[in-house]
Amino acid sequence: MTTQSDPAAGPRPVRAGDGARRPNAVRERRRRGVIATIFLLPAIVLFVIFFVGPAGLGILYSFTDYRGYGEAEFVGVENYTSLFADEEFYSSLLRTVLYTVVAVPFGYFLSLTISALLVSKDVKGSALAQVIFFFPWLVSPIVTGVIFRWLFGENFGLVNYLITSAGLNPVKWAADPNLALVVVILAGSWGGTAFSMLLFMAAMRNIPASYLEAASLDGAGPLTRFRRITWPLLRPTSFLVILLGTIGAMKEFAMIQALNGGGPGTSNVLIVQYIYKTGFEQSKIGYASAASMVLMVILLAIALIQKRFDRSDLE
Repeated sequence: MTTQSDPAAGPRPVRAGDGARRPNAVRERRRRGVIATIFLLPAIVLFVIFFVGPAGLGILYSFTDYRGYGEAEFVGVENYTSLFADEEFYSSLLRTVLYTVVAVPFGYFLSLTISALLVSKDVKGSALAQVIFFFPWLVSPIVTGVIFRWLFGENFGLVNYLITSAGLNPVKWAADPNLALVVVILAGSWGGTAFSMLLFMAAMRNIPASYLEAASLDGAGPLTRFRRITWPLLRPTSFLVILLGTIGAMKEFAMIQALNGGGPGTSNVLIVQYIYKTGFEQSKIGYASAASMVLMVILLAIALIQKRFDRSDLE
């Protein structure tokens, strides 16, 4: 055994097998890297095919007058100029923002309340309740729209039947734009609560029980413990739920299309429905692609804002 001098630590013994171990460690890291790449390759291929490819094609089409057939002629920023002068685009965008601003907080507090009740030791039958509340997540958004269409139908809906049975006048759920939006918010919240509920329940169960026990010994009641301890510790989960809820609300399409088609008329047409109708019903693929790029920029801005909040938490 020989020694190797170190100016800081002095002589250090060098074993005969050290030189052989280093190449082995390098080969092991390379082998693991190759295995990881092989496992990730299907996901990478699917990501390129179904996201990168369509996104690049959408950017290209947004600068053309492509109509779904024939050749695409380059028109520069003409689609964007026309889009920003289109009142229907601003109307659908504002309606989408209104839907998001109302639906996301409502869904957030609904899922938070249900989660707090289900993880409580004082509530009986929580296992059955979890199955019941998770059921909407298993239902397709189209089925959700159909269910609420039958529930809130003006002439055949269950809700109006109960209202008239109580001696009251039926409510015009489909004819009034604001009431139609309320039904959309209820349907969206019903369908999206289950996933947020799972996130909150997992986060609540990871909170150390000693925190809550210490607060209880100090005389804090259930509401005080939740407001002072549980809710602040759920801040990372809350940001995730709000972010996913906001992006999901901004992209809502199938459920609204099955529920009322953006009606009455076009009063509740959201941005994705506007893109669909412009691109596929009016055959303006280039124009619809420009609207899609604007929506993508908005969603990226939302994601960057959330990322900024995460950085501020770390700092």
